[in-house]
Amino acid sequence: MNDQTRMKKIKDTSVSLGHGSGGKLSHELVSGLFVPYFQNEILEDQTDSALLTIDNENFAFTTDSFVVDPIFFPGGDIGKLAVCGTVNDLAVSGAKPLYLSVSFIIEEGFEMTALEQIVNSMAEEASHAGIKIVTGDTKVVDHGKCDKVFINTTGIGVLEEDKIHISSAKFVKPGDKIIVNGPVGEHGVAILAARESLSFELKIDSDCACLNHMIAEMCSMFKQINFMRDATRGGLATVLCELAEQKNMGIDLDETTIPIREKVKGTCEIFGFDPLYMANEGKVVIVVAEKEADPLIDFLQKHPLGKDSAVIGEVVSDHPGKVVLQTEVGGRRIIDMLAGEQLPRIC
Repeated sequence: MNDQTRMKKIKDTSVSLGHGSGGKLSHELVSGLFVPYFQNEILEDQTDSALLTIDNENFAFTTDSFVVDPIFFPGGDIGKLAVCGTVNDLAVSGAKPLYLSVSFIIEEGFEMTALEQIVNSMAEEASHAGIKIVTGDTKVVDHGKCDKVFINTTGIGVLEEDKIHISSAKFVKPGDKIIVNGPVGEHGVAILAARESLSFELKIDSDCACLNHMIAEMCSMFKQINFMRDATRGGLATVLCELAEQKNMGIDLDETTIPIREKVKGTCEIFGFDPLYMANEGKVVIVVAEKEADPLIDFLQKHPLGKDSAVIGEVVSDHPGKVVLQTEVGGRRIIDMLAGEQLPRIC
């Protein structure tokens, strides 16, 4: 589908919640509307963070907005989520996160004690990540014009020359192994549980965490990490579908090796969700050369944020552009990009 066809398709519709899913509709919105109008050589790469070179120094630059509902959930809140999400976008690009900006849009009447709790969470998480919040903005809108509070964060980090290839997947090749650093779907289920008042019964927390220290140590030890991406909106499946399409290579997954907690599986079955598309906020998908896969798993499993890491598949030359899952019962099914919105306002 060319840009003109995409633009016509976008213009013939109105915005839906699915356009914020991180899946197929989001992809069409970005490629069919934003990229053609904002077109430039940096944006065309469509990496998680923009890669910039200023005075021969390399930087990663990213921005994100957070509209999660509810704003307080098991394992975190909108403030912690905002810091972790932006730090992780920089870290998975191979960069060392340094500075964040924070902007608040606050609904009139929002309790100051709740706002303080959110700000405190942000301060604590920034300190834990070793980054500084250095600038920002505050806007207050009429009651009913915003749902409690929305947060926008922008981050910048330094990027060493030997890591520039990571976010673009430049060196990904058949035979590379695909690793995830722990069970998927926990953030999505934690949000669902909070909305449906299931928190006490499920006792599952969001995996919300800053991964930059783990990733920095990993990158210093392993030199053939060919791609990383945090599996947030759209989940594990959407990240891998985007990679397969971008590289025009196939991906084979083994369902029996994908770590998913039984509580996540059970909740998804009850509500009709697929855990492979559920959001995560502390999970990174890593593509690494085959010879480094086992040592990398050994390293990750000794780290608190990677103790349940697993090799879940590999890049193949077969079925280019498609992700194929070998199921637990011995069948095979194609995994496509998330078509709609599994669970809106997840982050």
